[in-house]
Amino acid sequence: MSLKIQVSKVTDPATLEKVFAIRREVFVVEQNCPPELEWEFEDESHHFLATVDNEPGGACRWRKTEKGYKLERFAVLKKFRGLGVGQELVKAILNDLPQDAAYVYMHAQIQAVSLYEKFDFEKTGPEFEEAGIRHYKMVKK
Repeated sequence: MSLKIQVSKVTDPATLEKVFAIRREVFVVEQNCPPELEWEFEDESHHFLATVDNEPGGACRWRKTEKGYKLERFAVLKKFRGLGVGQELVKAILNDLPQDAAYVYMHAQIQAVSLYEKFDFEKTGPEFEEAGIRHYKMVKK
């Protein structure tokens, strides 16, 4: 049985609520991130929702910063992990970046580093902690 994974860019409030619900479940509930750190820069970000057989399953966003283009808030609900949802989110977000996006980076949780390496991201600098979780800065080659 093959699953239908679809990723869409989201702007309408009802669908954005699904994105935020996934992030709330993964980051705030499961990973214990402080809610005040989770909800920032929402209006300037470009949000994405992944569905698995039409059920919300993952989310991510990108935004332009003073350094370049930052990919953020990759979250896949527990029941959909290991099915390729994360890869589809990365593909969609990279395809949505402007043509002139020369510097693309992220703060990747340690357990997701190997996923991002498949898309030509490389770790730069030492491991660090953000919201109580171990990360590496990763930059697209």
